Amino acid sequence: MKKTYTGSCHCGKVRFEVAMNLDHVRVCDCTVCKKRGALNHRVEEKDIQIFTPLDELIQYKWHTMTATDYICPVCGILPFRHPRDKPELWTVNVRCLDGVDLDLIPVKQVHGSTLD
Repeated sequence: MKKTYTGSCHCGKVRFEVAMNLDHVRVCDCTVCKKRGALNHRVEEKDIQIFTPLDELIQYKWHTMTATDYICPVCGILPFRHPRDKPELWTVNVRCLDGVDLDLIPVKQVHGSTLD
């Protein structure tokens, strides 16, 4: 069952809402995700509402230039991104959501380091 969560970056410049069934988080072992330490969950476009204009955020692309990370220009936090293997989806950094007990959510390991 989907629940609506509010989220933001550290300083509050980036704000969003997302409706999802938070039944797991994904931990990726690629170089970027490993250094970032994000706990990710994917949602469809219809399930996320972003209140901060995307053109006010830093966009980071690398390697195949398919994935897009959206980073707050003030505090440097990445609250969401478009993933490389499914760029039509949004990946939400669950650490940016309000009122979530991370210890209660199962973790799925993702091996992004094996992508070409």
